[in-house]
Amino acid sequence: MTLRPGSEIVYKCSDYYAPETEGSVRWNDPDLSIEWPKAEEPVLSEKDAVALPLSKLQSPFHWKDSQ
Repeated sequence: MTLRPGSEIVYKCSDYYAPETEGSVRWNDPDLSIEWPKAEEPVLSEKDAVALPLSKLQSPFHWKDSQ
């Protein structure tokens, strides 16, 4: 779902499918403060239906402060 008319969703795929690199964040995580419009219950994939909040995300990427 998008919040603006005329929005496009684009996925970049640059290699073969590697499920071990997948991750998802709960769409309605209150910490994200997204004001979703009132609508019917969303239809979610199995993966998205069990997604954890952002605070629990186990990312393979690590931030290193350069200062």
